[in-house]
Amino acid sequence: MSDLHAQQAAFAAHLRDPAAHPAPGGIEPRRMAVYRDLFFNNIAGLLAGNFPVIRRTLGEVAWIALVRRFYAGHRCQTPLFPELAREFIRFLEARPDDGDPPWLAELAHYEWIELAVQIDDSPLPAHDPAGDLLDGIPVVSPWIRALAYRWPVHTIGPDHRPDAAPEAPTLLLVRRDAAGAARFAAISPLVYRLLEGLGEGGASGGARLRALAAEAGVAADPAFLAEGAAMLGRMRGEGTLLGVQPA
Repeated sequence: MSDLHAQQAAFAAHLRDPAAHPAPGGIEPRRMAVYRDLFFNNIAGLLAGNFPVIRRTLGEVAWIALVRRFYAGHRCQTPLFPELAREFIRFLEARPDDGDPPWLAELAHYEWIELAVQIDDSPLPAHDPAGDLLDGIPVVSPWIRALAYRWPVHTIGPDHRPDAAPEAPTLLLVRRDAAGAARFAAISPLVYRLLEGLGEGGASGGARLRALAAEAGVAADPAFLAEGAAMLGRMRGEGTLLGVQPA
């Protein structure tokens, strides 16, 4: 068995990085080439489907070189193909500064989050869909994400490769609609902070709005609370909020 394990390890090492690891003996070179192409092309095809913007923005040569680095050097923590894109992001986040664009990891996360929201199978928590959003404790849908990026990931592409990050972060909300599609929207810092607070639970919508007003240095007067209540209502209408915690 030790000989078999050694041969399997040599075979896998060669498939992952043929430039650094010679092919094990006893396998016809033509067949070895078929294995090399088959394994790599499967991984490259899956990643291309998940990260089409990165592929177009980098160009085919740089894209294939990046995938080969991932294929040769990253040790995945799961064998599940749907998790391959998340593993690619982990690889980008952990890589040393090797000349890749500084926005690459964030752009990868932005492209991946669409699939992550679409396939999220988290159960909906108990909630009262018609409850008072000011007096009750709002329940945030598990199928939404409030995202903060250093780079303007929603504008990066072949015709826009920024060299410097803007001063203000890019704040986005992604949610799954009733048809199962992921919807993206730019949000303000106040809405982002409100969603952060609502996600923590434990406080009424009114309390969250008053805390937000104090943080922003504005008065939590009736007009502010009325505007906030309308915002909470829109969030419920679009599915970002499910309702309130049942009594």
